[in-house]
Amino acid sequence: MTREVTLPLIVDDRGTLQVAAADVSKLLRTVGGRWLRLVETGEESLDEDTVAALTIELAKLADRIDVACIAHSSGQSS
Repeated sequence: MTREVTLPLIVDDRGTLQVAAADVSKLLRTVGGRWLRLVETGEESLDEDTVAALTIELAKLADRIDVACIAHSSGQSS
């Protein structure tokens, strides 16, 4: 099953982007990494399979953001 995710971007009244896509993709990867560390250290009662699946999906979303930004900056449309 393929689901499209639309992320609203925060822009000011002049249309200037207020949140950098690189920051968003870094945040997604950081959250996934922290969840994995919590599972590894046993600090939380989290289901390992669920955390792994969610972490993979966050990384995929971060990859899609990065690819879209690369395409946009190189003048290509995806």
